Amino acid sequence: MTGRQLQTIGIVGGGAWGTALATVARRAGRDVLLWAHEPETVAAINQTHANPTYLPGVDLDPAIEATSQLSEVATCDALLIVSPAQHLRDILGALQPYMRSGQPLVLCCKGIEQSTGLLMSQVAADVLPGTTIAVLSGPSFAAEAARELPVAVTLATGAEDLGRDLSHALHAPAFRCYWSGDVVGAEIGGAVKNVYAIAAGIVVGKELGSSAQAGLITRSFAEMARFGVAMGAALETLIGLSGLGDLVLTCGSEQSRNMSLGIALGRGATTAEVLSERLSVTEGVATAQAMVEIARARGIELPIAEAVHAIVSGEMGVDAAIDALLSRPLRSETE
Repeated sequence: MTGRQLQTIGIVGGGAWGTALATVARRAGRDVLLWAHEPETVAAINQTHANPTYLPGVDLDPAIEATSQLSEVATCDALLIVSPAQHLRDILGALQPYMRSGQPLVLCCKGIEQSTGLLMSQVAADVLPGTTIAVLSGPSFAAEAARELPVAVTLATGAEDLGRDLSHALHAPAFRCYWSGDVVGAEIGGAVKNVYAIAAGIVVGKELGSSAQAGLITRSFAEMARFGVAMGAALETLIGLSGLGDLVLTCGSEQSRNMSLGIALGRGATTAEVLSERLSVTEGVATAQAMVEIARARGIELPIAEAVHAIVSGEMGVDAAIDALLSRPLRSETE
């Protein structure tokens, strides 16, 4: 039995992952209220118990309610923030007048703020100083979680008792939360895997073969670990669900928006062409720029991330970027 009562869960964000987490929380026995920006999403959830725009084909529990008022969702015992990473600052600023002292805030968005280079927890601490913050990350596709397929994630927070309480509050038969004290590690893995998923997609789009994809994922993890440790993450966290686990998932399926972007780029499309046709945000594009700028400032060598940034920004073509990577000097694998 845990100490903190977290019966009501507020979901801030009506996209695919926010809606999936609403289903998870409801299966865990929580009362769920979801906030969405789009009036049509709110209406669909309340009237037809579905979110056909962002999570088609999934029937929602009729007990899941939606609202367009942040003041209403802020009354819940805990809030799960599922906004796009680059919109987090604005969302938290709008929530600020309604937040209560000690109210847990679980950040479920994965990215690095492009304009500042801050992690999501750092953005939250900047906007809402003193707020109790946790991070939910790990290998999880929204459609699979919503359909009650098995999913295991990391829930990271500096307060172990809060980690236990939140993990129990969100635990459902097919949704397992493992808590961790390494917030930075959980965030780094969840953010940078999107960059490497674009690279993995390019390998598939260019039909470079399974060997190339395996090599790319492995060297991407080496970069993730190098970057994460330099940022203060524990290596054991990066080897876990929120690091290696999420990297393997996101680099191995076209369900990943970032990998599917890479596939399109490998087949000759431009970043602008692909993104113009999407409703959902592809976080790896903004994260690539932020990650590369941080790495350059700190002297961290990230050739794959550099190549992805050069490609998505239009600074270099796909073929030139691949040639540049393959012509790098040979070195020890552990360097």
